[in-house]
Amino acid sequence: MVAMATARGKGRKGEGRSVVAELEGALLRDAGTFPYFMLVAFEASGLPRFAALLALWPALRLMELMGRGDLALRAAAFVATAGVARAEVEAVARAVLPKFMADEVDPAAWAAFGACSGRRVVVTRMPRVLVERFAREHLGAHEVIGCELEFNPLRRSTGIVRGGGGDERVVADRVRALFADGDRPDIGMGRSESAALSFLPFCKEQLRPPFCEDDDDVAGQPRSPPFRPVIFHDGRLVCRPTPLMALVILLWFPLGVLVAFVRIAVGITLPIKIIPRIAPYFGGAVLVHGSPPPAVTGDSSASGVLFVCTHRTLMDPVVVATVLGRRRVAAVTYSISRLSEVLSPIPTVRLTRDRDVDAARMRAELSRGDVAVCPEGTTCREPFLLRFSALFAELSDRIVPVAMNYRVGLFHPTTARGWKALDPIFFFMNPRPVYEVTFLNQLLAEETCAAGKSAIDVANYVQRILAAKLGFECTNLTRKDKYRMLAGNDGVVNAKPATSAADPAWQRRVKEVLGFLLH
Repeated sequence: MVAMATARGKGRKGEGRSVVAELEGALLRDAGTFPYFMLVAFEASGLPRFAALLALWPALRLMELMGRGDLALRAAAFVATAGVARAEVEAVARAVLPKFMADEVDPAAWAAFGACSGRRVVVTRMPRVLVERFAREHLGAHEVIGCELEFNPLRRSTGIVRGGGGDERVVADRVRALFADGDRPDIGMGRSESAALSFLPFCKEQLRPPFCEDDDDVAGQPRSPPFRPVIFHDGRLVCRPTPLMALVILLWFPLGVLVAFVRIAVGITLPIKIIPRIAPYFGGAVLVHGSPPPAVTGDSSASGVLFVCTHRTLMDPVVVATVLGRRRVAAVTYSISRLSEVLSPIPTVRLTRDRDVDAARMRAELSRGDVAVCPEGTTCREPFLLRFSALFAELSDRIVPVAMNYRVGLFHPTTARGWKALDPIFFFMNPRPVYEVTFLNQLLAEETCAAGKSAIDVANYVQRILAAKLGFECTNLTRKDKYRMLAGNDGVVNAKPATSAADPAWQRRVKEVLGFLLH
């Protein structure tokens, strides 16, 4: 008995050992796949397909209760992806799904899976294209076994899936093929009956949830590396679209659009000073902490204050101006839509990414009044701050850091792949949008470039104190890193959208108008 216990304890050590783990229900707490197909339907196609898949859910659930889970999965995959371009499916798998999957990771399962430094294999019931990015980059998997989503020669999904999925024999054969040298996986992790009939019997040791019942069970064992968080993600939905949450989103959407337009109209027409006071009557809130510096009055030659903000949404400078009660707070921007510029209640100044030209424009605005700048260059949804551009530190010694944050319940008000002109609308579509603004103390003279500090040192210092105030983590990631990961480009918006000469004249005109308004 002692020898067996010792061998079992040694078997739990993950050093150099291989592992095969089921994704749904083992590595992820929830065994359901329906929410991920709902995400693909919404983000790749829009609300009509989202509604169609939700209407099909009762039939899918009935299939599962009758023991035809494989048929239910194939039906969901067909409705969610049929006719969708391969690039769109891959974009959702790259930019949207990893965040929702990461939120569902079972810490105990990750501790067991991550501690294995040998070959790691993830088995999923979903199409491999939807899972592979997350499994490789965040779970550290070397191989992903799942069904394959078919695409036609035009690179559009047929909606048909083949192989893997709920076929136990196919999964078992593919796992054995990965270990064809005669070795067997050291650890198998699974929960479902499908796992028990496919790859678990092939593994030397089988683990089932709960993986770690108490701390003594893992005492003295090698610890797994920290789970790699999702820093950048895209998509409009905040909550995982379970059937109930999807129904809430679908019912709220038309009302939310109406509420958003009412809120925007009120914000544009009423005096900016009273907006924070009336926001609660329209379902929102603006929470203010700290004391901003007073506005410069009289004929003083002093330049305006440079408010350095964390960048959470497109409306950060507008919210700062609203809290200050001043319309003369210019917002410097790189690439916002024309529609956003038209609707903005404060002046906007477009920068060119030419350092000398941008510095001259910002100095000119500071000579006229206050300026709000977001040196991250792009928004970040997660509790991380991107690297601060140092340009702002060279322009003024009157620097006030401002910690910005927001809370929403249904829709994200930022996007990397979608239409940025809709960002404010999606923010105000939330039942209770909340903005939190914290003014920090103005930097002392010895903390600025006036004391001989380099602009980079000043920028890094401001980044650190803002991160500490918000409880965020500083990173060296930049705007280019975000857009390369989420959209496959550098985030530079073209001045004129590309059009095809084969398009009819009316269609080219529509594209030009949409390009002007939305980009």
